[in-house]
Order: sequence, then C-alpha cells, then structure tokens
Amino acid sequence: MRGWEFTNTHEPLRLVEKPDPVATPGRVVIDVKAAGLCHSDVGALNDKGWLEIIQYTPIIMGHEIAGIISEIGEGVTDYQVGDRVGVCPVPKDGTLGPGYGFDGGYANKVSVAAEDLISIPEQVTFQQAAAGTDAGMTSYHAMFVRGGAKAGMKVGVIGVGGLGQMAARAAVVKGCEVYAVDTNPAARELAKNFGCKEAFANVSDLAAVAPELIVDYAGFGTTTADAVEAVAPGGRVVLVGMGRLESTINTRTLILKHVDLCGSVGGDSNDIAAVYELMASGDLDPFMTEITFDEIAEGLKRLERHEVKGRLVAVLD
Repeated sequence: MRGWEFTNTHEPLRLVEKPDPVATPGRVVIDVKAAGLCHSDVGALNDKGWLEIIQYTPIIMGHEIAGIISEIGEGVTDYQVGDRVGVCPVPKDGTLGPGYGFDGGYANKVSVAAEDLISIPEQVTFQQAAAGTDAGMTSYHAMFVRGGAKAGMKVGVIGVGGLGQMAARAAVVKGCEVYAVDTNPAARELAKNFGCKEAFANVSDLAAVAPELIVDYAGFGTTTADAVEAVAPGGRVVLVGMGRLESTINTRTLILKHVDLCGSVGGDSNDIAAVYELMASGDLDPFMTEITFDEIAEGLKRLERHEVKGRLVAVLD
C-alpha cells in the first residue's frame, strides 16, 4: 500500500510504500475512498506537545476515513466484503485510533476493528462520510452532548471551518437560533447561507446577543477568553478547537457570571450515525474542498495557511 507517513514534528510527511494490511480476527481491511484532512494533523507537524498522543513513529496519519470493505477477519459477522463504511476515530476499546495508535487513512488501505465501523447510507457520498467521522462526530458531540443544545436555544459558534460549519448547520436544523463568528468574510457568508441568524468577525460581538451556549471550534486562546466574556450569565462555553494549547481566562468573569467552561473531545459512533442521518436527509451538506491522494501533504500546508474553505477531503481512486 501507499501512504503518507509522519516521522516527527517539523518534518514533512513522506510518501512511502508498505506491505498491504491483513484482516486479523475482529478487524477488516478497507479500501480507502476518501480521507478528511484535520487541523490536528497540522498541530502534530508543528507542535511537539502532540507527540504525547501519538503512540509510535513513523506512522501513517489520517483519522477521517471512508471506504469499502475488501477483506474480513475471523469473527466479523456484522459486515461483509463490499460494504460502504466510515470509521469512528475513537475506538470502543479505549485505545488510540487511526493515525495515532496505528496506521491511518492517508493511505489506499487501512485495517480497523469491525466494532468501530459505521454503515454509510446510500444517499451519503464517501467524501461526506469521511468528513462526518471526526469533523462531524466531534462537532456534533460538542454541540449537542457536551453543550446540550436544544430547539429554541440561542447558540454561538466560533469558527465556521470543517467542524464549525457542521455544528452550526445541525443546530439550525434542530431549531436553535445560531450566531456564527469567523474572521474570514467568505466563511461568514457561508454561515448566513445555511441559516445562521448573523455572522460576526469578532467573538466579542456575540456579547450583544448573549448566547446561552457558545462552542469554540477554533480554540486560539483569545477566542475562548472572549467567549467567557460574551456568553449569557449562567451560560456554557464548550472548548473544542486546539489552535493553541494554552489560554488565559478572566476568572473573575467566569466566577461572577456563573459560566460553565468545559472541554470536549471526539465522540462516539452514535454521534457519527446521527451526522450521517442528517446528511442522508439532505439537511446537512457540508461545504468541502476536494484534493487528490498525491496532494495530501500540500493540503495540510494549505490548512496551516488557512487557505481552505470548508472541510478538506482527499479523494482516492
């Protein structure tokens, strides 16, 4: 198989050839058809702090995976060769997922545990399915599980990128009054096009509407600090983005406003299934930018330079 391998921080990905994976007991081999590119991989390439959650190197990156099962291991009964599946990047057994604990989806083949698969509805493309794994799962979990968003609630979404756009649209579909924040004018326009009541350039602008819930999908430190200032008294701020690994918060505001500040990471297969259901119905159709397999390394650089609109997905033949 061919894959893009990570060796160390500040080192570029390298395209390598390795033996094809085999389907061991309880696992399947997937022919990858689409792989989403995630900003966390940009973080791993630039910040040594990420090395603490990468089990070994070198390792093929990529944790947003969709494809077709090409081989089934002993004991797998719920799936068969030819099934279209997405991969939950948070394994049920508690171990590290693809791209962190074992070779991931920036490759033409990958081996994963069958219990971490989610069937892709017929109406959902491989590109949508790949984006619906980590990006969809993480955004949905932060908004509705950790954030507790419900119909009629006033919600702020910081960052209308790969994650934020999905969360904002899903919240609109479920009856929330959604306000978006992004420094990119095109992203703000996109947010208004899919139903956000308003889109601002600065997090501080949210103070005028005082959302009950603000979810920070950017996580650049100041965005979280400003969210604490802008959220309604007694409201909740959920931090998802890891644009910076540290932030300084005004604890006086946090305490006196009774703000609930919490983190959210990942989710589970139930979140992905919920995202796939929204996609299958047509209610959620995230904007995506497509590249080829050979463009994956450059694609991560484009993410780093903030040149990508929507979610970046590599499409494999």
